[in-house]
Amino acid sequence: MLADVTVQNQHGPTDVPVQALTLDSRQAAPGVVFFALRGAATDGHHFISNAVAQGTSVVVCEDLPAVMEPGTAYVQVPDSAEAMAHMAAAFYGHPSRSLQLIGVTGTNGKTTCATLLHKLLRELGYHAGLLSTVQNQIDEQVIPATHTTPDAIRLNELLARMVAAGCTHACMEVSSHAVVQHRTTALRFVGGIFTNLTHDHLDYHGTFDNYLKAKKGFFDSLPKTAFALTNADDKRGIVMLQNTAARRETYSLRGAATFRGKLIENAVHGLHLEVDGREVQFRLIGVFNAYNLLAVYGAAVLLGEDSSEVLTVLSGLLSAPGRFEPIVSEKTHVTGIIDYAHTPDALENVLDTIADIRQPSQQVITVVGCGGNRDGAKRPIMANLACQGSDKVVLTADNPRFEDPLAILSEMQAGVKPQDLAKVATIPDRREAIRAAVLLAGPGDIVLVAGKGHETYQEVRGVRAEFDDKKVLQEMFELLGK
Repeated sequence: MLADVTVQNQHGPTDVPVQALTLDSRQAAPGVVFFALRGAATDGHHFISNAVAQGTSVVVCEDLPAVMEPGTAYVQVPDSAEAMAHMAAAFYGHPSRSLQLIGVTGTNGKTTCATLLHKLLRELGYHAGLLSTVQNQIDEQVIPATHTTPDAIRLNELLARMVAAGCTHACMEVSSHAVVQHRTTALRFVGGIFTNLTHDHLDYHGTFDNYLKAKKGFFDSLPKTAFALTNADDKRGIVMLQNTAARRETYSLRGAATFRGKLIENAVHGLHLEVDGREVQFRLIGVFNAYNLLAVYGAAVLLGEDSSEVLTVLSGLLSAPGRFEPIVSEKTHVTGIIDYAHTPDALENVLDTIADIRQPSQQVITVVGCGGNRDGAKRPIMANLACQGSDKVVLTADNPRFEDPLAILSEMQAGVKPQDLAKVATIPDRREAIRAAVLLAGPGDIVLVAGKGHETYQEVRGVRAEFDDKKVLQEMFELLGK
């Protein structure tokens, strides 16, 4: 297990049988390797003594403790997270080497691209796995997801389960956090997809440049046997390819590219695109989905699939849950749209899509909030964008986490221009905010509930309470006779 790990110091026997790996000292036991990781909130080194007290066989750490028990092996490494990635891959038999593993990174579109590619591969007859923000899947078996990209131990375990189940392919989202924290280190990818890069996660990365470097780091690590497929229409798209050893491929709706698309129509019934010279009608809506479809098409062709068959299958697929997901009231034909848009760019894309498909008589009522303990700079921008693209706006709580919801809303209100004040209501309670939006809607109007998408909870002061935007919106349609 230490073959690919840089070991600085070693104390105690390391030729011990290993039964499990953990980064949680509470799960430490004989036969278990404990990794002391430095996190944003806690430092695993503080829990080494706890793990040893529970009988852990091996401790992997960056700083050796002052007192080392003779019955425990201590392995000092430059980076515990990187060592964990290599050891986890080895422990589970390097499962990524037995799969056609494709990673999708970018600010928006990761979930949709990974989900569509997974659906496409399964429709083409392959056994395939999925690792996404919404859910993980081993063929048809659904496994709840807790992170966009799981930690290296969980990640390799899931990939190993896919191999054991007979999967030949796996599609996964690769978050910027995952790259920086070495979660994907030691995995072998056959391809990577870049969607776009906009304002997000600056609370973690500090600067936009650091965020860009994190995304680019994924492509820098791809082997020469892989493909790197990037969005040529995004101003950072080509930057992603600058240092990669992989084959450089592009997709575009505007200019020359390996995979060329042209938007013919964006309507309520779907997208009409020309893809590499062939006209295709898709069920998905919105220019942002045109890019997602083009990325998935390109990736499938680069995997060796027949382009005509790929387009035929893609034309019948729907997106991931909570991604521009419509709900229509049978009585008044009010259209509700649930979307995960939680960045300025994503919200603008959704509102632009609604503007393209709405009728002149339809009002757009938008419910939107911003998460707590996250990048605060986008809060006034989100409120301003909501006002620009909507007839009425209800500002509300998203996942406040450990922040005061009223303080978050105050920062959002700062982005509302004087001329827009009359069309904005602020209702901290998200259920009441959705109720108010439905009451404001007349027959045929559009209610956009943005920010949480597929999530089925609301996180307030460390507690996750059940909350599903889709269920609440449906409930309000029925309750209010809409």
